[in-house]
Amino acid sequence: MNIPILFSNRFIKIFANILKAFSYIFHFIFPKKRFKIPLHAKPLLKSKQSYTIPKIIWQTNYTNIVTLPVYLNYLCNRLFSLDYEYNYVGTEARDAFLQENASAELYQAFSKLTDGAAQADVWRLFILNHTGGIYMDIDAHIVWPLSKIIKPTDRELFLRAKRGHINNYFIASAPHNPILSDALEMILNNIQKKKIDGGVFEMTGPTVLNQAIADKEITSRLYKYTAIQGSFTNEYFQYMDKPRGKWTHAKNADLLKD
Repeated sequence: MNIPILFSNRFIKIFANILKAFSYIFHFIFPKKRFKIPLHAKPLLKSKQSYTIPKIIWQTNYTNIVTLPVYLNYLCNRLFSLDYEYNYVGTEARDAFLQENASAELYQAFSKLTDGAAQADVWRLFILNHTGGIYMDIDAHIVWPLSKIIKPTDRELFLRAKRGHINNYFIASAPHNPILSDALEMILNNIQKKKIDGGVFEMTGPTVLNQAIADKEITSRLYKYTAIQGSFTNEYFQYMDKPRGKWTHAKNADLLKD
């Protein structure tokens, strides 16, 4: 079972890297050319079976007007999720959704975040806990059909690195997941107590999710059989219109508004 998936992983990665190299030439010739990721896309195939985790993909970014590699990454995901609904949620829409649906305390804390990645960390946990579905970072892509990766009875699926660390660039969950609720409470506490020394990674990112999971039993899959990052795109292409916009460039002292 895993051999075909691993082959798919390698094939996509090689093909995607060829396209990424071509994209340097493409954007040199057409520096202003951009592609539009839709805000919403209906499933292209009718699902034949009901799933506990809603068949909805969620993604966010600072813009849905993107370079060729980011758009190709999106198309790869759509190819492997033909029976899934797709939703892109931008910065303003994230804020509006949390303002309408989150507690006043959580929204107030969210409003203090200045970094887009930190805001996305909070939003991904909240949207999955509130509505359910699958979240993927804009530069992440699945390597096998999503309906084969997620079982109909799964209530959650976390992405496991080689040494057992759980990544947060891919999370699948049914609504009302206690782990996600705990993670949101931890983030709220981190923001209120201004725990910025560890940067985005520890204040709102993967560290918090791993702390919320702790020694709880979870459903997880190894990343290379599920979803990987950076095959189609990289920081240059993802932030071509927002230089140094990646969270790694954010200064800890500037992560929260006064």
